[in-house]
Amino acid sequence: MDTQRTGLRAALRHADLTLEQLWTRYFAYGGNADLIDVEAHLAGLVRLPDADGDLLAVAVNERLDELCAARRVPYSRPLRPPRPTTGPLAALLQLLEAARTVPPDRLVPLAVRAAQVLGVEIAVHVVDHDQHRLVRLPGDGLPPTGPVAVDGTLPGRVYRSGRLLPSEAGGLPRLWVPLLDGADRVGVLEARVPDVRDLEDPGLREQCWWLASMVAHLLSSTGVYGDVLERARRSRPRSPSAELIWQQLPPLTAATDGFVLAGLLEPSSDVGGDAFDYALAEDSVSMTVLDAMGHGLGSGLMAAAVLAAARSARRDGRGIHDQARTVDEVVATTFPGSAFVTGVLAELDVASGRLRYLSAGHPAPLLLRDGRVVKELSGGRRMPFGIQTADFAVAEEVLEPGDWLALYTDGVTEARDAAGQWFGEQRLVEFLTRAAADGQPPPETARRLMRAVLEHQGGLLQDDASVLLACWAAR
Repeated sequence: MDTQRTGLRAALRHADLTLEQLWTRYFAYGGNADLIDVEAHLAGLVRLPDADGDLLAVAVNERLDELCAARRVPYSRPLRPPRPTTGPLAALLQLLEAARTVPPDRLVPLAVRAAQVLGVEIAVHVVDHDQHRLVRLPGDGLPPTGPVAVDGTLPGRVYRSGRLLPSEAGGLPRLWVPLLDGADRVGVLEARVPDVRDLEDPGLREQCWWLASMVAHLLSSTGVYGDVLERARRSRPRSPSAELIWQQLPPLTAATDGFVLAGLLEPSSDVGGDAFDYALAEDSVSMTVLDAMGHGLGSGLMAAAVLAAARSARRDGRGIHDQARTVDEVVATTFPGSAFVTGVLAELDVASGRLRYLSAGHPAPLLLRDGRVVKELSGGRRMPFGIQTADFAVAEEVLEPGDWLALYTDGVTEARDAAGQWFGEQRLVEFLTRAAADGQPPPETARRLMRAVLEHQGGLLQDDASVLLACWAAR
């Protein structure tokens, strides 16, 4: 404290402040001592508490900053270092702060500026909604290139695996880094490095990973404020019903330390009555898959209303039984006549593995264990939502660590090839078994499954198809 007071007296001589001016600044910062006590403290007659001494130091130092930063009064305790002005952390901070006040189409130029601090040039490639291509966003200042296929290319491999990979193709050394917003796959960051030796620099790899994570988060969080990102991800126009449904969906992939799930809808441009939802919590995971009758906008409106009803009941803390009753009421009162919706509501206790579920006129969920389908979850059967049901029960199943759940709509199994043969449940089971044997995670399995269903029906589905895959691993 004496060192501080000595420094305070010395600095005050250079601060060009009268005692009254010093006290006024000190008081403005929250000081409680009166002018006489401050004067006595400076003269060494009394000792103010450390907090007041620090406030006096702030008052003098702020004045010195206005005049000259060379002389500063020490504080009674170490202070945190100031924000960095150079280096990778400074670049990320500048990107984060600048992104708060720019439209989405300015994100790429901001990311390019941050990458320059790391000594690399970047391009941002986002995946299209069909998850077939990686589309480069404009604004990086590099020569234009066409879309890159997700399958059969190195950038696509990075997207599929979520792993950083180097490349020297075409004599251009590059790091390809996955763009991940949490667990949700957004695309791939291309980082062009000055020298091929930089590809093995662990520090640069880590910094590029930081940058990619920040860019992915900003793309996801700010993309909703404009149409640029959404337009880039569309391979064809969307119908109004598809637009309605996609606006209601959560991110396609989510994860905690004990749970991973991924969902997908097809056709992404013209989906009508299919939808899915989930909610992650510390102690539970809720999952919903829905299929509203009919096609077009009417079907989409019904699916959106049911999704809202189920969410409303769930967010009010009500269980599966009450959620189902709420959905029944919404369908019956809002869409009178013979309207109905099929679906599955499920909730997993992540500590015990206890799964509670019901199935309203919907295909039974599949349970995978040790890489193979071991059973259909055929309990909890009831009539479709919207059809009066006097009573129904919620079924239970106990999962084991590593188990998978597959929830899907009939558009998956009822997809027909040119000969009229269904994709079928047996083909679905075989596909999931192969995916488990290959060690594919839920997001990639969902993508490959939808591609297989599309190929089975010649690339054009006659009905919506959706899937929600989940993997539980006890913590």
